[in-house]
Amino acid sequence: MSDPLRVVYAGTPDFAVPALTAVSASDHQVVAVYCQPDRRSGRGRKVVSGPVKARAIELSVPVEQPLTLRDEAAQQQLRSHQPDVLIVAAYGLILPPEVLAIPRYGCLNIHASLLPRWRGAAPIQRAIEAGDEITGVTIMQMAAGLDTGDMLLTRECPIAVNTTASALHDELAQLGASALLETLELLLAKQLKPVVQNEAQATYAHKLEKQEAVINWQHSALEIHRRVCAFNAWPVAQTTLQDETLRIWESRLVPDTDPGSASAGTLVAVNDGGIDVATGEGVLRLHTIQVPGKKPLSISDFLNSRTLAVGTQLG
Repeated sequence: MSDPLRVVYAGTPDFAVPALTAVSASDHQVVAVYCQPDRRSGRGRKVVSGPVKARAIELSVPVEQPLTLRDEAAQQQLRSHQPDVLIVAAYGLILPPEVLAIPRYGCLNIHASLLPRWRGAAPIQRAIEAGDEITGVTIMQMAAGLDTGDMLLTRECPIAVNTTASALHDELAQLGASALLETLELLLAKQLKPVVQNEAQATYAHKLEKQEAVINWQHSALEIHRRVCAFNAWPVAQTTLQDETLRIWESRLVPDTDPGSASAGTLVAVNDGGIDVATGEGVLRLHTIQVPGKKPLSISDFLNSRTLAVGTQLG
């Protein structure tokens, strides 16, 4: 390797932790970590630090938490770190052109999709919701547009039919860490081959909204199952059971099962293996559910505390 890089790392949530850990363990020098300011969270509204800040403190790396990177003082502070490269992973603040121009090698972004598909805020969830069979990570040279920069390296990851967003998130975070290290090696070896994104293939991953979590049982079992998987662990798919909110964490498709004359949302089978619900097309089996004030439970544990009858209506 040539002389190690001086790295400024910008990220805030769990997704960005593996890459920070990987770069810190490499020959490169992480000279500063940028995170969003601490927020109040939970019922007690306590001020809570993000996962990346916590990891940076463990690594004894200086932490910066500017409210914005648009003012001159914040930009001058970034210049003082003399970064060769700025690595961004789910940071959450916009980088203006003045910031993009500071590092010698510019700014690299770890994006959780195969660009140009699923630019934007929720690429993991939208890929699952859309039924994509393959996703991955893209290491991108950041530009002024939203996830529009040249692609430097991509790595694929399959999406199984029952993969949840929380599981895929963790897998892509690790994949992004290894892809980043490979990109830095190629950068120093001057072997990177930037690829311009095809705008005609671009799709946008809109931010998740709570109201999307409410299940419409008139939809097909496949559509509902994809949403259950996509919305685990937030906002979590939900319906109502006897005027009580029922959150659905895990489900399974029941192929070749005809709900007969049962209307959408009706329970057509209830046993320890799952609760089968008629949908607009096919049957969906609920595996892990949650009622207010309780932890998520398997169906067998749930049925230990209450009785459900075939014919009960959800939603």
